[in-house]
Amino acid sequence: MSAKHRGKFVPVVAPTGSGKDTLITYAKSVFPDLVLSVSCTTRSAREGEEHGRDYFFLSREEFEAKIAGGELLEWAEYGGNYYGTPKKEIERHLAEGALIMGDIEVQGVRLIRDLLPPEEFGTIYIDAGSWSVLEKRALLRAPMSEEELEKRRMRYVDESSFKTEATYVVSNPEGMLEDAKRDFIAVVAAFRKEIGLSE
Repeated sequence: MSAKHRGKFVPVVAPTGSGKDTLITYAKSVFPDLVLSVSCTTRSAREGEEHGRDYFFLSREEFEAKIAGGELLEWAEYGGNYYGTPKKEIERHLAEGALIMGDIEVQGVRLIRDLLPPEEFGTIYIDAGSWSVLEKRALLRAPMSEEELEKRRMRYVDESSFKTEATYVVSNPEGMLEDAKRDFIAVVAAFRKEIGLSE
């Protein structure tokens, strides 16, 4: 990696059910040097999740100490749990000239955008269609109460408001995953080029 270029942090914003994890995993398989940012959270680890790989799982006390110590780029509370982005990790990867991709809540993305220089920050929004399409996808995965669905809908409204602010928008409508993968890789390649990484 060239030392003359600092890296770039690229959060991916997308409503639940839009195929975000699939696209990020695919990008990592194409570009193995892509760094996936690991967030901190106070929620319990789910089956198969590992500390340091999926999240840094912290107690509320540990998380609040990080907030007090200014160790997080951004943080928010959702569903009774804290989520945040560790500052030191991101700074280390930026200094190394890496392309870092993160799955971060909209509110956090807007905060980070104000903190980082524009040349070190970019965003991708994944558009998988209207709420009715994503609602069907969500219900196919698992049954949900009306209350849970309404919470998801409100989050959809919040997340979809970011579409006009994103650096790039990738469409992933039903049945078009291969096209979405191709477009996503083209966007990642464009970001890599900006910071001097090879194709």
